[in-house]
Amino acid sequence: MSEMVLCAANSYEKKYFFNPEFGKLPEKVKNELQAACVLFTEEVGGVFEILYDEEGELIIRTEAEENDAAYDEIGADLLVKRLRNEKKELFEELSLFYKVVFLGVDIE
Repeated sequence: MSEMVLCAANSYEKKYFFNPEFGKLPEKVKNELQAACVLFTEEVGGVFEILYDEEGELIIRTEAEENDAAYDEIGADLLVKRLRNEKKELFEELSLFYKVVFLGVDIE
């Protein structure tokens, strides 16, 4: 199994994606994820993704098109760090959810 995208936002296409396989998550969580993704791309541009690696760990990835002079790489790194800090509990719970529901890990 490879990486699985939870949600993403694209400032170039002005689009937000939420993986329907996570439809059982509470609306509050879905809304919080959408706000984080969209606000991130509005602030620094580029593409922003929240995804899981093979072990179920949450990854935050951001990138820009090669010719995007408006993308703020330093701002993006700082915003990722701030987001990880502010949403630490949510991200830990989402990682646990993925490990139990998708990887079948038994939590005892």
